[in-house]
Formats: sequence, structure tokens, C-alpha cells
Amino acid sequence: MRLVVHGQQAFGKAVLERLLEREENIVAVCTAPDKEGKPMDPVKELALEKGLAVHQPASWKTPEALELMQSFEADVCIMAYVLLFIPQPVLDAPRLGSFQYHPSMLPMHRGPSSINWPIAMGATRTGLSIFWPNQGLDEGPILIQKECDIGPDETLGDIYFNKLFPMGVDAMIEALDLVKAGAAPRQVQDLDEGSYESWFGKVQAEIDWQKSAAEIYNTVRAANPQPGAWTTVNGATLQIFDSRLVDDVDGEAGVVAASSDEGIL
Repeated sequence: MRLVVHGQQAFGKAVLERLLEREENIVAVCTAPDKEGKPMDPVKELALEKGLAVHQPASWKTPEALELMQSFEADVCIMAYVLLFIPQPVLDAPRLGSFQYHPSMLPMHRGPSSINWPIAMGATRTGLSIFWPNQGLDEGPILIQKECDIGPDETLGDIYFNKLFPMGVDAMIEALDLVKAGAAPRQVQDLDEGSYESWFGKVQAEIDWQKSAAEIYNTVRAANPQPGAWTTVNGATLQIFDSRLVDDVDGEAGVVAASSDEGIL
């Protein structure tokens, strides 16, 4: 089967590595354009090391980009962390289409910060979806899904690097095997039963001291390591990457009760 791998950063590299280990027939690798002054993307670096053809269109909306994808004569495109918008004709160019990774249990938490939001909302479960993308934002039919727990003290980094990242790599390979076998589902999402959230950015990571201790704790966990929860102390910004809940504290919310080398209460 002729494969195109389209991805970037560490997740894309991990998927490409797994495919190479399996000696899959990778006819092209697509990744994001180079950024001046930035290191080479690990997907591009690995592809060049292995002698694979690398393509980096600045946009997939042009006739030339569509012709490029068509020229690969691929059976399927594996999208392992793609941030650029991909038009439907490009998605449909491979004989069997394109499938993509998304770190949530679709249709819940569609959008760009799908790992942050379940933690911030106090959820105890999350997961990942491999789906067939369309022109809606994370709205395409589901191929496979995998669930995992969110521990009471786990952070964004914990959930992604220890769970959703390795599970996602495995799921991409499982999805490919289903496609090869002609047994890949296309379960239409019920968007009325789902949710969409935009970026969990600096505004969302600001600590609101009028909220409960549990809600603040969830915000800190959801923002660790990015974008980092924050507040202000005497007009200066203070970022908070770790915290813990304590009982029986006398004092006013948002006011420093005590401080030491171990932290601030």
C-alpha cells in the first residue's frame, strides 16, 4: 500500500518511525514549511535521514498543492499532527482517503485545545479519536477511539506524554491495519451530543481567585506546561506550574497567607 505521511513535531516523527519499522511503502512525507531561525522539524529530519521525499507546501489551497498530492498516487494519507487547513479535494486525492489523529473523544472537545479543556473542567476521562477529516473542524466520521483516565493530580503534560501520545501512535497503526483490511469504520459524529472549545490560552489560564480551590487546581493542571497558569502579585506576573490542595487554611482568597522556599500558600 502506497502511503503519504503528513505531520510534524514529535508526534509526527513517532508515527513515521513506527511506519518505517514496519517497512511500510512511504511514497512521500509532507510537513510544515521551515521557519527561519528555528530547528528543522523532526519529521523532516527523519525523512531526509531515511532518504524519503519531503514536501512542504506553504498552503494546500492551491491547484499546485492538489496536483502534488495527486502525483503521489497514494492509497491513503496518514495525518499525524497537521495544523494547516486541508481542502477536501486534497483529502480525497489518495485512493482510500486520509485519516487524522485528534486527542479527544469526538464529538466532545472539538477544537485546538482538546487536552486542556477536559482537565480544566474537572473531567475524569478523556481519550483520542482517529477520524476521516472533512471541511468541518474535527467533524469527520470516526475510524477508532481509545479512552484513558485523568488522574486527580495529572497535568496536561502527564496526560499527553504518558497517555495520549503513545496511545495515539498505536492507534494510528491500528487504523492503518483496518484500512488495509477493508474494515475501517466511518461512524458519523452526532455533533449535537458534542462540544467545541477554542484555544485554552493566556486568558483562560489566568487564575480567578473567586473560584473554588478545586476549580483553580484544575486550571493549574490544565495549563501545565502550556500556556502556564498565572496571576499577579503586587503588579508583577507570577506563573504557577504546580500546586496542591490543602485543608483548613485561614485567609482570604487571592491573598498570600505564607511563603517559603517550598512555595506560596
